[in-house]
Amino acid sequence: MLNRAMTTALIGIGAAQFLKVPLHYKETGIWDWKKMFGSGDMPSSHSAAVTSLSSYVGFKSGFSSMNFGMSSIFSLIVMYDAMGIRWSAGQTAIAVNDMYEELEKFAKHHPDVEYRKREKELKEMLGHMPIEVIGGAALGLFIGAMSHLLEKDD
Repeated sequence: MLNRAMTTALIGIGAAQFLKVPLHYKETGIWDWKKMFGSGDMPSSHSAAVTSLSSYVGFKSGFSSMNFGMSSIFSLIVMYDAMGIRWSAGQTAIAVNDMYEELEKFAKHHPDVEYRKREKELKEMLGHMPIEVIGGAALGLFIGAMSHLLEKDD
């Protein structure tokens, strides 16, 4: 059986992934249930998971404990990665997909240029904007606190 900290983090991921659907609907007017299983968008499930874990550990073990310190550093690395490196990779994918689209147009106008269309575009939605990371962190803080408050004393 999973321990409370792991369960709390998994609830953070699940809640964030679920919330992507109604938030996307609010923004676009479209119910897109595939958002529950994708990366990117509001709120960041990465941030929700690690922040719910860290906040639960902080409330449970104390905010000056070594466990909270370790989970907080882990959280910061994950959120930085979601916002920085993964976001940049997504921007690169957009540029590459645009180049392939232009190359396809070019090849249609120049029959002597050999071009074979790719089967699948690169995935563009990989990372998060800062507001999405902050949204996930706020959700995670709430979930971590609620998990601690609802925990029965052993």
